[in-house]
Amino acid sequence: MIVQHLHYPLESIAYEPTVLAIGYFDGVHQGHRRVIQKAIDLAKELRIKSAVMTFHPHPREVLGQSGYTRYLTPLSAKLELLERMGVEIAYVVQFDIPFSSVYPQDFINEFLVPLEARHVVVGFDYTFGYRGKGTAFTLKEFSQGRYGLDVVSPITRYGEKVSSTIIREYLYEGKIAEANEFLGRPYSLSGTVIHGEKRGRQIGFPTANIGMTEPYLIPRTGVYGVRVKHAEKEFFGVMNIGIKPTFEQEKKEKSLEVHLFDFEGNLYDQELKVEFLVFIREEQKFAGVEQLVKQIQQDVLFAKQKFKSL
Repeated sequence: MIVQHLHYPLESIAYEPTVLAIGYFDGVHQGHRRVIQKAIDLAKELRIKSAVMTFHPHPREVLGQSGYTRYLTPLSAKLELLERMGVEIAYVVQFDIPFSSVYPQDFINEFLVPLEARHVVVGFDYTFGYRGKGTAFTLKEFSQGRYGLDVVSPITRYGEKVSSTIIREYLYEGKIAEANEFLGRPYSLSGTVIHGEKRGRQIGFPTANIGMTEPYLIPRTGVYGVRVKHAEKEFFGVMNIGIKPTFEQEKKEKSLEVHLFDFEGNLYDQELKVEFLVFIREEQKFAGVEQLVKQIQQDVLFAKQKFKSL
C-alpha cells in the first residue's frame, strides 16, 4: 500500500485515478469496513486503484474538544488494518486549523477533483468542511458529474449504530465482548516491555510491563484475559490495568502488566501486541499478598476456561 501525506493547499502533482473512501475511520470497525470494502470492490469493477482518505490528528483534538487524545487505532495501526484489507493508496491529510476552515465546496474543488477521485464512497453520516457543514448531499450537489458517489448505510447491532463512540464507551465500561463484536475483531494495543517493580516475579506470577509508544485508548481498570502476539508467536495470559492498590498507598498513573501462560524468557525492550478477549473482574485491594495470589490463581483458571471456547 502506498501512503501519501497531504496537506492544505494540495500539492499540484499528478495523482492516480481512484475510487476514494473518505472518513477518519478510528477503529476501522465493521461500519468503516463496509465503506472501505465498497470502494475496493468498485475500484476492481472500474479497473482503477482503491484509496482511502483519512485525517491526522483527529479533528476534535485539533479543535480542542474533549475525548480524543487517545485512539482506538493510532495512525500506524490504522494504516496496517487498511493495508490488510487490500487498500492500494492511503492519503493521510494533515488536519490543522487552516484546513478546518476550508469550505465544503473548496474541499471538493481543491482536494477531491485534483486527487483524481473518479468515485467517492462515504458513510451516511459523513460531514466535512468548515464546521462540518458538508454532507453526503453536498458531495452530490457539487460533483457536477466529475465523480460518482456512493453513500453507505450503517451497520446496527442490538439497536445501536456501530460507531467509534459506542466502542469507546464499551471499552471504558469493560464491555470487551460488545466492543469486539462492533469492531469485528479483538480490541488491541501495542507497546514496548519496560522495567517494572518485579513484584509479579516475587509472588510467582512474572509480568511484562507494557509502556505505551502510541496514544491507544486504555480500557477500564481491571483484569482481562488476553492474547499476546510477539515475534510471530501467540500466547494467552491475563493482564492487569490499574494502580496495584494492594501495594501502592497513593494513586498514580495506571500500569499495564501482562502475565503470559507457558512462557519463559526475557521480553525487555520487545514490542508486544495485546488483544483483549474477556473482562474478568475489577481491580481490587487485598488484605495481603497471600489473598492476592489466591485471586490471581482464580483469574488464571477463569481465563483458561474462557479461552477453551474461543
